[in-house]
Amino acid sequence: MDQLTAILIEKYSPMWTNKQVWEYEQIHEEIKFDIMYVEPNNKEISWKSKLAHLDSNIRKTLVNTFEYLADGYELWITNSKDNQRKLDESSIPYLMAVIVDTMIDEEVCLKFREDSNCLVVSVDSHADVIDCKEFFEEFYHLATGFNYNVNTGVPEDETEAEIYLTRLQEEFDEKMKAKLGDRYLPGNNDPDSINTK
Repeated sequence: MDQLTAILIEKYSPMWTNKQVWEYEQIHEEIKFDIMYVEPNNKEISWKSKLAHLDSNIRKTLVNTFEYLADGYELWITNSKDNQRKLDESSIPYLMAVIVDTMIDEEVCLKFREDSNCLVVSVDSHADVIDCKEFFEEFYHLATGFNYNVNTGVPEDETEAEIYLTRLQEEFDEKMKAKLGDRYLPGNNDPDSINTK
């Protein structure tokens, strides 16, 4: 895993669960951020850029603009309150959890760092399957499906694969439940979907 990312994960560890994200959003109902895509190594950062999205919802913006991350741009995020552009440290674990949860279907390993009062996110294009596994385990998700040309140990037969992955998920859920107690939600659920059952 990227070293700056590992340091940031360690700083804010344990990473938030979906339940904590949901609770944070209940308290901060209209949480918005200033978000901007920047070419890597570009030191000329301007919030007047056409790639800036001011006062934005992080999930919606990320879903609608993912191609920039995929193309190698860095995503710079800061609080948008009163145009002060000072990232509230309490929002960093929230942002990291939301971004990973939003990106999990893309099956990409991410890099995080803090820079100039911003959380900076980019795709880790040098990550291998081990890096991805380490990265996603920090976010209490079971990492599967990376590097399909590498033998992952998942059986070829669809039924056997489903049984195997279900068993892995159950073992992982038990481990996380023991570690986090009621803060952990099994699988990739949110409290609303659990409460409706």
